[in-house]
Amino acid sequence: MPRISEPTVAEHRARQLRTLLDAARALVAEEGIEALSLAALARRVGLSRPSLYEYFRSKDDLVAAIVEEELPRWAALVEQALTGPPDLVGKVGAYVRAQLEVMTDGRHAAAVQLVEHALAEPARERIRDGHAQLLRPLADALKDAGIPDPELRAALVQGIVDAAASLATRTPAAAETVVEAAVAQAVHGLTPPPA
Repeated sequence: MPRISEPTVAEHRARQLRTLLDAARALVAEEGIEALSLAALARRVGLSRPSLYEYFRSKDDLVAAIVEEELPRWAALVEQALTGPPDLVGKVGAYVRAQLEVMTDGRHAAAVQLVEHALAEPARERIRDGHAQLLRPLADALKDAGIPDPELRAALVQGIVDAAASLATRTPAAAETVVEAAVAQAVHGLTPPPA
């Protein structure tokens, strides 16, 4: 029987799961998505593959677990950012900035990369459900401001965020310019901002 390092089996499993997810994120950050496999993760943490299968049945389960663990924290950061500005323009700008900050920081980089990874449909569905948490505060702000089709508009703003994150990651020196352009695009479209 494996040695339990916490007062209860449930606490041991929760700690082990956190360790596995942290190690998987580190593996992706250090070696890229292609390096992530159950065998590589088992080697990194010193577990046998059968022990690892107690936590994840497949690489897709592992990827979904990494992303699912990040989404509540991410959603809380986004929601908090939208509580400050009193007007819609400020809220949209805060949303774009908060999303880009999270998408380009080191802790969430692995989750962002993994979302783009080709996954089987059940894992993609789990991630889509969680991702809806991120759009909800913006969709609510748009709805409260009387903007038609708030869910659609929130998804379109998220498209700007996704494109900006990709650009900012490829050209870190221009990241601030990309962020400001993304905010301007989301808030004003192609209309020049008011003077």
